Amino acid sequence: MVALVFSILISTGSFAWGYTEMGSATLSHWMIAFGLLWLFSQWRGWKWFPSFALLLSILAAMIGLWINVSIGWMFSGAIFALFAWDMTELRKKLNLLPPREDAGGFARRHLLRVSLLALGGLLFASAMMFWWGQFTSAWGTFLFCVIFLGLAGQLPAWVKR
Repeated sequence: MVALVFSILISTGSFAWGYTEMGSATLSHWMIAFGLLWLFSQWRGWKWFPSFALLLSILAAMIGLWINVSIGWMFSGAIFALFAWDMTELRKKLNLLPPREDAGGFARRHLLRVSLLALGGLLFASAMMFWWGQFTSAWGTFLFCVIFLGLAGQLPAWVKR
């Protein structure tokens, strides 16, 4: 659940930051409102909303790229929206597993695979930003924080072993 909330916050925060950097405070405010609605939908248990949110996030990323918002922020928003959608689908799968299955191990392995995919996407976006001269200190700080959150989330599992 923590990974889900963080991924929603990072996704919508990335979109909002990118649109703010571009100079569109209106789109930025809409993205923040969208993130709050997405969190509210998780709290209320709206099962249909994550798929809808993923579609809107991909659309927001496409529009951002079309109006020349930094590729990194749009890519990050899309990656973490996909991550959030995947976390909701994982919760559904875990509820369907028979009691004899190792649900914790299944979730850890799945989270590790998806995290590596997200890291690869962020590294690709970083390379593109560097190539096009869009790599900023804000993006570097963002990468540091995301990697730190990922490692801090994984640390208890490593200590437990």
